[in-house]
Amino acid sequence: MDPSTAVSTSAVISLFGFAVLIFLLLFLIAKWKWHVFFALLVPIMLFGILPGVQLNNFIDAFESGFGNTLGGIGVVIVLGSIIAEALKHTGAIQVITGSMVNLVGSKRMPLALTLTGFIIGIAIFSDVAYVILNPLVHSSARAMGVGIAVMSTGLVGALQLTHAIVPPTPGPLAAAAIVGADIGKTIIFGSIACLIGSLSCWAWGVYVAGPRIKTEGSEEFSGIGFKEDEGRKLPSTLSSYMPIVIPIFLIGTQSVVSLTFEDGTLIRTIFSYLGWPVISLSIGVWLAYRNISNTEDRTNARDKWVEDGLRTSAMILVVTGLGGSLSAILRGTPAVEFIATAFTDYGLPTILLPFVLGIIGNMITGSTTVGVITAASLSAPMLGTLGLSPEAAMLSGASGSVIIKYVNSSYFWICTSLTKLSVSDAVFSYGGATFV
Repeated sequence: MDPSTAVSTSAVISLFGFAVLIFLLLFLIAKWKWHVFFALLVPIMLFGILPGVQLNNFIDAFESGFGNTLGGIGVVIVLGSIIAEALKHTGAIQVITGSMVNLVGSKRMPLALTLTGFIIGIAIFSDVAYVILNPLVHSSARAMGVGIAVMSTGLVGALQLTHAIVPPTPGPLAAAAIVGADIGKTIIFGSIACLIGSLSCWAWGVYVAGPRIKTEGSEEFSGIGFKEDEGRKLPSTLSSYMPIVIPIFLIGTQSVVSLTFEDGTLIRTIFSYLGWPVISLSIGVWLAYRNISNTEDRTNARDKWVEDGLRTSAMILVVTGLGGSLSAILRGTPAVEFIATAFTDYGLPTILLPFVLGIIGNMITGSTTVGVITAASLSAPMLGTLGLSPEAAMLSGASGSVIIKYVNSSYFWICTSLTKLSVSDAVFSYGGATFV
């Protein structure tokens, strides 16, 4: 650490400030219910007035951390949110669900819904996706004669997993930017982990939690299917998948090409551009907009969908920027190196540190997004000492941020209220699935 740019050279003061900052952050969110923006900003500002903190270096670290983080990922987060709006309004979600039913069969609807959650959770916030699919969950439960927990648990878990772990969903995209992870590698390895986790959630719902919960699907949704959408002409199956699959393919291919072809070759140059997330997700927006089938949606797509996407991404953007500021400030102190060294000296697996940070962030705040960004912000300055790759740290923290969804989570309450489960049954079913 260069003393000329260090925020603080005192290990004692830095450790004290680090501990107070984390405590205050979690306290303001959990106890006083502050918005995460102010809950992050206020502790960071208070860190700057600690004795021994070099104010000019502190301000430089804050500004450079904020700007550098958003500079690499800000536009991408907005584009991802606009794709989500388009998928929601064009009926692509219903088509994807129908394709999964055709793939596994109508008698395996819980599995079909789980696989649907695995796919659309990559592009759409989990709570929004569940609200859209809830009528189908109820009608399918009644048609198959099974409890609502059997039908919904895999979907609830799968939506949460890919929402937390796989870019280009804003939370993991922000975390990848903070730790400097390769987005393509994160998508590839995160998707594998989420598929295994999603199937585990399905098994928990079908074989463990579901049979023990007797709540049935609501009669008001009887007969509802996935091939109707208020008279709107639905897109084809291929067109529905392309806004999600093509950007992921381009970004993932860019990472593979960069490892297998030398710099300067034509194919590497082509995919370096096409696999740049700004280009990949811009193509995704274009593909999503091609599914518009009526005049009203065409009008909304030019203005309202963009505004809604900006509104959705605004919180993620400012929290991501503050997370970058926090990482830059902590990187300029001896605190993070001390913590990382202590962790390794005790012989603990270093991969557990971001995982535990993700768990703590989620358990206390109830927000997966806050959990994954907090884990990334705190672990990013320690990567060198911990010996972790940015991708491993990001995926570890994101995985921890899923454990465990319970009564302090808005997503938990959305799913619980819509399925009409009791709180205890929902904790066992949905909390158990996210724990598994």
